[in-house]
Amino acid sequence: MEQTVENMDTKDLFQEVYTQFKMHFYQAIFKNFESREATLTTVETFCMEVICALGRPTVKEFADFLGMSSPNAAYKVNNLVKKGYLRKVNSEVDRREYYLEVTEKYMNYYNVSTSYVDEVMDRVEKRMSVQEWANFKHTLEVILKELV
Repeated sequence: MEQTVENMDTKDLFQEVYTQFKMHFYQAIFKNFESREATLTTVETFCMEVICALGRPTVKEFADFLGMSSPNAAYKVNNLVKKGYLRKVNSEVDRREYYLEVTEKYMNYYNVSTSYVDEVMDRVEKRMSVQEWANFKHTLEVILKELV
């Protein structure tokens, strides 16, 4: 017997929402995979997602977050710079240190995912009352605090 949304418990529903967002992202990324210039590999895509989420990390912060060696992180960063998805910006305080910034080229690539999230959230908001939307926002805030 196939499980319907109405019969799923809250944890399963959340897992299914997360899975559906991932699946849409993967589908959108692979849709024109072969026609893209300098396409990101799977590992590079994950690296870029981490760098974007960390918000302008140093190479060391990026390496530490993923638990990889600094030389390995530097190698990955240099490949991403060569492909035009990332740039290294010299620190004003310590000229030996670089901050990693995503480029517009990556943001165009990444927006494949974020535009879908925006579209779904707009549809959800329209289906909810003002109070339901406020409760949903509060629930997301609680989840976010628990993740951090």
